[in-house]
Amino acid sequence: MLSIHSISVELEGIPTEIMIQGFADRILVLVTQMGKVGNLIQASIPSTTPLLSAYDEESNGLTTGLPTPPAAIQLTPLLGGASSEHLQTLHSLYAAQIATIIWVEEAKKMAVERRSVVVGIALRREGDADERKTFHAVMNQVYCLVK
Repeated sequence: MLSIHSISVELEGIPTEIMIQGFADRILVLVTQMGKVGNLIQASIPSTTPLLSAYDEESNGLTTGLPTPPAAIQLTPLLGGASSEHLQTLHSLYAAQIATIIWVEEAKKMAVERRSVVVGIALRREGDADERKTFHAVMNQVYCLVK
């Protein structure tokens, strides 16, 4: 089971806090640039669904560096909401990718049960910030915390 892990970094010039805490039945991940929980989304998946690591995908010719979220993933909004359809899609993408990283890393550690992952996202919209760079930087930090 994961203990509490957290990090504060500057991403695209914006202070960002990432915290991961494991519980018996789920894992909580908070990604905030605003000092609050933000939009909470729960990601779950049947334990029988296979997961491909980024390494497995690279051997198949895919080179994103991130494991692909499985099609069977279920995203359930728990609290809050995004101010636009674009942000809602972006938050769902963050939740699906963070959950997949955690599931793949836990599987490497021989975790028997696949727990739901609850992701809280509160990101600033800065005019010149590159969403793609911020996304990849957040995912790199999540990898560092779960390894």
